[in-house]
Amino acid sequence: RPGPFRAGELALAELRRKHNATLKLLCRLAAEAVLASPGGVLPHRHIIGQLPGQVLRASGGARLLLRRPSLDEYVLLMPRGPTIAYPKDISAILMMMDIHPGDTVLETGSGSGAMSLFLSRAVGPKGRVLSYEIRDDHHSLAKKNYRHWRSAWEIGHKDEWPDNVEFILKDISTAAADMKSVTLDAVVLDMLNPQCALPVVHPSLKQGGVCVVYLANITQVIDLLDRIRSCKLPFLCERIMEVTHRSWSVLPVPYIARPSYWQEGHSAFLTKLRKFRPLLS
Repeated sequence: RPGPFRAGELALAELRRKHNATLKLLCRLAAEAVLASPGGVLPHRHIIGQLPGQVLRASGGARLLLRRPSLDEYVLLMPRGPTIAYPKDISAILMMMDIHPGDTVLETGSGSGAMSLFLSRAVGPKGRVLSYEIRDDHHSLAKKNYRHWRSAWEIGHKDEWPDNVEFILKDISTAAADMKSVTLDAVVLDMLNPQCALPVVHPSLKQGGVCVVYLANITQVIDLLDRIRSCKLPFLCERIMEVTHRSWSVLPVPYIARPSYWQEGHSAFLTKLRKFRPLLS
């Protein structure tokens, strides 16, 4: 929604630091609250009513740029329990899955809710996301982060964020009965033993559908492919990709370009599997 900040929506404050780095602080605006930063405090009432893009001064003299956060900034700054799927990895996963508005997608491992939010946006209000989680604390946190983003979004935007994610507290390996009534367009697995989920989810995945598996190291990829081969599961491995990126800084005249002082060291391996129909004997 174009216009000034309102109470109840999310605001992102950016503070410039040494080595051309930026500290980002996320807050939900409330008239009686304050935003604390290394450069001093800034009462929320000074932010409410201001237009995004304004630079405000904190009590310690620091200048803070205020704006509305993007989804990738929210998932990096929201409360988290387990390690989240990073936005750079999620972008590659969405590309591999090739999902569209109206699709039905299964996610195993709700975690802190990062993947759930991106899937929710990708499938749209007519789509559906089934998010399975085995741990009660992760299940509760994912639901909380999802609802927090949706409620703040409705205040700051004209359109409503779709309420299309069903969070399910259950071990996916015991959910075979649940899967019988579902047709899945795509699957993403982010769990310790994804090979345990494949026999359960593959009957519900449409022919030619994609399953992307998020793994921490190449040894896990080998174990996954070995299980698919030994169990004769109807999946072809189309692609294995390690997702990395490097941030750069470009300093003013005389211009100097160099890798940023701070880099995101997290790396992941994405394995793209496609369901096929075995040849008739």
